[in-house]
Amino acid sequence: MSDTTETYDLECRNLVRRYGSFAAVDNVSFGVPQGDFFSILGPSGCGKTTILRMMAGFDNPTSGDILIKEKSVLNVPPNKRPVNMVFQHLALFPMMTVAENIAYGLVRKGLPKHEIAEKVKSALGRIDLPTSGDKSINQLSGGQKQRVAIARCLVLEPAALLLDEPLGALDLKLREHMKVELKKMQDQFETTFVYITHDQSEALVMSNHVAVMNAGKFEQIGTPQELYYHPDTAFVAGFVGDSNRWHGKVERADKDGVKVVSADGVELLATPAGDVSLSQGSEVDIFVRPESVVLAEDADRISGMENRIDGELVSVLFNGANSRALIRDRATGGELDVALPQTGEFSTLNRGQQVYLGWGMAQAKAFAATGNGNGGDA
Repeated sequence: MSDTTETYDLECRNLVRRYGSFAAVDNVSFGVPQGDFFSILGPSGCGKTTILRMMAGFDNPTSGDILIKEKSVLNVPPNKRPVNMVFQHLALFPMMTVAENIAYGLVRKGLPKHEIAEKVKSALGRIDLPTSGDKSINQLSGGQKQRVAIARCLVLEPAALLLDEPLGALDLKLREHMKVELKKMQDQFETTFVYITHDQSEALVMSNHVAVMNAGKFEQIGTPQELYYHPDTAFVAGFVGDSNRWHGKVERADKDGVKVVSADGVELLATPAGDVSLSQGSEVDIFVRPESVVLAEDADRISGMENRIDGELVSVLFNGANSRALIRDRATGGELDVALPQTGEFSTLNRGQQVYLGWGMAQAKAFAATGNGNGGDA
């Protein structure tokens, strides 16, 4: 994403936005290639919506540059920029039909009626509402309204579509459905999407590339798989996906990895993440994904693993294919989150039952510490 020889539909260079002494966006640079689904993922207040507003022209950077199709748009007003924005509150016109809502921007541009009709018909087909053009907006479901709002922008053929947490107002089931629908729509229209969210699932499911943002800066840009399996920082490891976490000190470091003693006395063998260099005495945070932990009722099953814990079952958190077990370390009292296999193998576990946990050194990622963590807390 940072190759200077690549051309981008949308690019931000050394972007800064200050409010007094506070830097909401602090020297952020990135580029979005044509047709990419690019998400900016981060907690509330990290600066992601500020970036989107600057791209759209609703806010001005303190310094830096924004380019669309390789041309700076710093002095271009919002209505003259070749981008469109979809907000969480869709602002559809209830007095208009579905077709009239989609056609609104085309009418404002003064296109001929026959051309508008063709574009609207094509858009209705692409959003799977081919026979709904004459319906009132109030006759549509929440998901259908979402598709109409996006189609209204996409018929204008923008260089990029900017989406500010558009699924935030939907209920959980509809939100899950709309993740798939949004990705399908982006593929149908072949338009560059820049998507803002604090929901990691939305970002991972839909995006080609994700930027993880924290306190005004980008921590890492990569594919969803890169962020999940190869996080560059402790913040990314903790924010993207679920993890068990320990805080401790390095007791031994060599070419094979590090031996760490956690704050509550757990001995762990781990692999330094990325290019991190750790030495004896370094304070570290260790992350282990719930699905990397092997759960066994027989200690022999995990006897060959570098990391082993004797535990007892606290509870089973049933959630279909995403069911988890909460296990207490019998030695320290720390709790671990363990993903259960879909085979139903552990469906008869009882609360308080003794179990055994194990995982490899390669599955335990060690980062230079950013703050204190609780042993075994997910």
